Amino acid sequence: MTERKLMTLPRLAQMHAGGEKIAMLTCYDAAFASLLDEAGVDMLLVGDSLANVLQGRGSTAPVSLDDMLYHTTCVRRGVKYAFVVADLPFDSYHVSKEEAWKSAAALVKAGAHMVKLEGGGWTAETVRFLSERGIPVCVHLGFTPQTVTSLGGFKVQGRDEVSAARIRRESQQAIEAGAAMLLYEMVPAALAADITATSPVPVIGIGAGVGCSGQVLVLHDMLNITPGRKPRFVKDFMAGKDSVLAGVKGYVDAVRAGSFPVDAVHGF
Repeated sequence: MTERKLMTLPRLAQMHAGGEKIAMLTCYDAAFASLLDEAGVDMLLVGDSLANVLQGRGSTAPVSLDDMLYHTTCVRRGVKYAFVVADLPFDSYHVSKEEAWKSAAALVKAGAHMVKLEGGGWTAETVRFLSERGIPVCVHLGFTPQTVTSLGGFKVQGRDEVSAARIRRESQQAIEAGAAMLLYEMVPAALAADITATSPVPVIGIGAGVGCSGQVLVLHDMLNITPGRKPRFVKDFMAGKDSVLAGVKGYVDAVRAGSFPVDAVHGF
């Protein structure tokens, strides 16, 4: 068995270029970080989704930078190999690029290898400012939870020609500004696959089909412990498993093999 090495940004780019699928899950504490690391997860996202699964809130908007710093610190303490990405929370990067720098730098000091922000177009200047100063940035496009109200609810983005063209344009702008990764949420599979095929950077999907460079799910969703209705692109990886570790390994194996998600089944 090959000894596992520390996951790095160049290695992730190499995986994308070589068609090797990337497995990513959200994570919020040291214990789960250690378990996901053991299961072979490549990337851990300290997501502002902690608002929903840990704090019981109806949206991600109330999450503070202090919340993100605390959970990023906890996750990093449990990691040996995985690449850690932390969300820039709502209202921590919107006013100015200098504000964004302070927020991003604080997350890096807390242990993040990369920060993620939501939205295209107006964020390009911020992406450039951060990336030129040594902070890798992932740009989250498609459905953006922090602005769910302005999107009119939980809706797939990019179905029509106008919105699809916008996603293409914003993706290119983000890459030209220095984004090291893109994340597509609730984007049609054909659109995501088409952009991924020519993208110079990895594209991670959540509800965006199997054609992306890799997949991410909310940990609590894939373990089937989130109460209430879950998005239709979620699969219960605990079904038939006797441990959380086995469930997570099942997810990693399915992503690697390209058997998750199944576009026709999940309605992409």
